[in-house]
Amino acid sequence: MARQGKAQQVKQARRPEIQLPPLRDFGGAGEELEPDGDYDGLVFAEVDLGRQDGPGARFLDCAFEGCALDGTGLAGARFIDSVLTGPRGVGTDLSGASLRDVELVDARMGGVQLHGAVLERVLIRGGKIDYLNLREARLRDVVFEGCVLLEPDFGGAALERVEFVDCVLRGADFTGVRMKDVDLRQAAELGIARGVERLTGAVISPAQLLDLAPVFAAQIGVRVL
Repeated sequence: MARQGKAQQVKQARRPEIQLPPLRDFGGAGEELEPDGDYDGLVFAEVDLGRQDGPGARFLDCAFEGCALDGTGLAGARFIDSVLTGPRGVGTDLSGASLRDVELVDARMGGVQLHGAVLERVLIRGGKIDYLNLREARLRDVVFEGCVLLEPDFGGAALERVEFVDCVLRGADFTGVRMKDVDLRQAAELGIARGVERLTGAVISPAQLLDLAPVFAAQIGVRVL
């Protein structure tokens, strides 16, 4: 909600600072991800990882460039100091995954499963993600910048120092969300389908308050005639 006086000062999210070392190519033709695999200092360039399974895998100092992730199973995987540029795919399973100091750039994805995941110092910049599932996830120091999120589901998630910068949010579900220092003021579009009453701990602009007035009125049962 909009705050008064000093309370209007919202703590900014800490962005990832990633400096990748010289990278080696990921394997050869036919090599696939492995459960609990350990991947350090690798570049996955235009690799089709669709339908592969690598639950519990660890990616440290890795770069993914234009990879296909259709139905890729990475539940419980860990991404540390890594950059994913131009990933595409539907139904990628990252449930329970851990992302720390990660950049996700120009993604074109749908139905990404990140429920129960932990995101810390993550930048999601550009691209479009449809039906992003972040239910019960924990987000700390996360920035959504210049991206389009269609019907993202934050149900039951915990958000701390999260920013939406030039980001389009359409049909967002904030049911049961816990927020602290969440900055929505710079969102290019703010559309909330459910959970508007859970914006305690967030800050919005006066213009956004006017746009959301009908939603607030409906929430408390006020008819505007």
